[in-house]
Amino acid sequence: MTSLRMTTPRLLTLRVLLGQPDEERYGLSVAREAGLEPGTIYPILVAFETVGWLTSREDDVDVHLEGRPRRRYYRLTADGIVAAREALAAAEKRRGARAGARKLAW
Repeated sequence: MTSLRMTTPRLLTLRVLLGQPDEERYGLSVAREAGLEPGTIYPILVAFETVGWLTSREDDVDVHLEGRPRRRYYRLTADGIVAAREALAAAEKRRGARAGARKLAW
């Protein structure tokens, strides 16, 4: 499985996607839920799709009838679900180790 450098925005994105792993989500809704800007979320989604963690599709709507632009929907793959869980667990472990290092040993 390909590994990516896990930044805070990437971890926030994975957390959102894992909230509903079997459902398609469009990029702007993921950005809003993760608390990220669209300019941040789309490169993350592309990176995840490039390594096979996501699949995507563009919706087939008439933009004039819908009154909105087309959306690209993303869904975690089986490998993506596993990778996301592992990345979040590793981040939590690192966070716990840092917190533990600050505790007094008495």
